[in-house]
Amino acid sequence: MTVVALLVLDGTPGPQLTTPGTLFGAVPRERRGGAPHQLRVCAGPGFRTTAGPGPFGLTTPWGLDGLDGARTVVVAGYRGFREAPPAAVSGALLAAAARGCRIGAVGTGTFALAAAGLLDGRRATTDWRHTGELAVRHPRVEVAPAQEVVADGPFLTSAGVLGGKDLWLRLIGEDHGETVMREADRRLFLRLPDPDGTPRDGPPGATGTDGEAGLGPTIRWMEEELHRPLTLTEIAAHAGTSVRTLNRRFHSGTGLSPLQYLLRVRVERAQQLLERGDLPVEHIAARTGLGTPANLRHHFQRLNGTTPAVYRAAFRSMVAMFTQDDDTREGPP
Repeated sequence: MTVVALLVLDGTPGPQLTTPGTLFGAVPRERRGGAPHQLRVCAGPGFRTTAGPGPFGLTTPWGLDGLDGARTVVVAGYRGFREAPPAAVSGALLAAAARGCRIGAVGTGTFALAAAGLLDGRRATTDWRHTGELAVRHPRVEVAPAQEVVADGPFLTSAGVLGGKDLWLRLIGEDHGETVMREADRRLFLRLPDPDGTPRDGPPGATGTDGEAGLGPTIRWMEEELHRPLTLTEIAAHAGTSVRTLNRRFHSGTGLSPLQYLLRVRVERAQQLLERGDLPVEHIAARTGLGTPANLRHHFQRLNGTTPAVYRAAFRSMVAMFTQDDDTREGPP
């Protein structure tokens, strides 16, 4: 059991409480291996959250003592980041660092790490509205522009968009690999149905493992070559096997044919590009190997139940909602 402690202080926003549990729950059970995560929400002194129309309390069996035995400690954003955190909080973070813990911060949680001196001489980031303030208040920190995740040694910090989704995904990726990380990301926002409309019970690979089927190198190669057409003959040649054996191994290892698997990965990559940039649909279609915008729309609609344009708009609305929550929470300097 890998213990991850989420340290919450007064004014932690609701999304930063719910996102880690949702993502850890989205890690396919059969992919967790022998070290599943146990998430401890550890309340600092005077903790209240600002989720909803007003602050409310949270009952948790863990206080700062919950950091003991944790392999990873993450500090959530909080209201009073402009003031030094309680001495007990800084002491608990310093003790965790001395034990060799991996330590992260979401949004304004970076200020708590900086106040404890843990980020002196290191690169770090925070909510984009407060990067300048972080640099002024903590001049020994090398402040990077707000990014998804900034890693420097055992310390990881993030801007905090969508409740710190990218930081939590980074931790899942480090512990379980990139394939599991991508699957958790996909499951957080939508559940891809099979072409017949039936929701799938697990991700590609749920009925076996890439290693067991000997598909790992070939699957990674396919994912790197998404931008160009790939035939069954070419995929089989890379795997060093016949097309018939390739089909059998893919069905055994992923529950899909090679081309079905390739299509799902292409649509998943398109989803990621829609979330994280402003690329036109025709460029996304080319980058993912789906060819034309019409082909991208057809397969995206068939597998996701919505169009690329609607998906992108919905994702941005969610980001805007969480940003608005932060605006309400933090108030003026």
